[in-house]
Amino acid sequence: MKKILLLGGSAQQIIAIETAKRLGYGTVLCDYLPDNPGQYHADIFYQVSTTDKDAVLKVAQKEQVDGVLAYASDPAAPTAAFVAEQLGLPGNPYSSVEILCNKDKFRQFLADNGFNTPRAKGYFSLDEALYDINQGCFKLPVIVKPVDSSGSKGVGLIDPACDIRSELEYAMSFSREKRIIVEEYVEKYGYQIAGDGLAIDGRLVFRCFANDHFDRNCVNPYVPVSASFPYNMPKEVHEKIHSEIQRLIALLNMKTGCYNFDIRIDKEFNVYLMEIAPRNGGNYIPQVIQYITGVDLAECAVKGAMGDRIQISPRSVDGYWSYYAVHSLRDGVLQNISIAPFAQKKIVESHIIAKAGDNIKAFTGANTTLGILIMKFDSSEEMLDMMDNSDKWIEIKLK
Repeated sequence: MKKILLLGGSAQQIIAIETAKRLGYGTVLCDYLPDNPGQYHADIFYQVSTTDKDAVLKVAQKEQVDGVLAYASDPAAPTAAFVAEQLGLPGNPYSSVEILCNKDKFRQFLADNGFNTPRAKGYFSLDEALYDINQGCFKLPVIVKPVDSSGSKGVGLIDPACDIRSELEYAMSFSREKRIIVEEYVEKYGYQIAGDGLAIDGRLVFRCFANDHFDRNCVNPYVPVSASFPYNMPKEVHEKIHSEIQRLIALLNMKTGCYNFDIRIDKEFNVYLMEIAPRNGGNYIPQVIQYITGVDLAECAVKGAMGDRIQISPRSVDGYWSYYAVHSLRDGVLQNISIAPFAQKKIVESHIIAKAGDNIKAFTGANTTLGILIMKFDSSEEMLDMMDNSDKWIEIKLK
């Protein structure tokens, strides 16, 4: 039996484990959390950090795996590429994955290759970043981010009215490498673009774009709370975005794998590739896309990691779908989650993990989500209104 090494065993990553088992592969799991739920689904479990490249390599060698996959995990993606490259397994170039997974390296690569990209600079030193901002090296407002975090954790906006050092310190606290990036703010036209795609042998053969939604009342209003499908722009805009992603994939010599998108356009429809992550999206985005198009991106990711043939037959986008991240605006003890009856009828799958009596945190990133809803709507107008105004149909009650 061929074996696949899976990096990460969260609730959202179980789909990759189950998919691999359905395809007939033995499953080996690494996760540093002793209570991760994925260990109860995998054949073999190692309590090893998915960001410890050498430790994961030793597991891969011991188990003689035939492929390695970081499903829906930015931090683990470089580890998967490193292990695959060291062992001659299917995968993308480690150096290219490193560029995609480190925001300052990615910004520099975009600038060097003629892509639209905001002025940006990476910093190890908070004092240096503070000096550059105070000296007017950037046009305010600017966005500050950890270079190596995922799920929008640690993202903040710096304008003349804020405590700049506090914002820089907050971002730095989420960086494993203790490095941040400061970049000028890109004004978007319409919705920010989310979604996933698939490349086979260096060609982007499939993509499904979505509208990103944010909750302006959140402590961190720059974390998406929903992605709704399909993206509400004309076909030519979709094609222009596709072309820019393809150019990036070709320049980086990427091979086969799935991608998660974070993109903006301006009023002239210039495309800004904010982040192109070399992994499937979180928040059950692949499952939403499967409902819409029939394409199983979890299966594609597993087969790609194993070097097996991938065949897809996407159908035309069917209906109006979204994920919604259930979230609280403040810390407290959860009493209940109240959803209006008309909204309950829109829920196709509920993956709420928080329970009454749990201590919960205000929503600041994907790690503070109370759960995910997959929803279907009767029209684009209904979908966009409900995702933009979730306070009309869902209430998080605290004790």
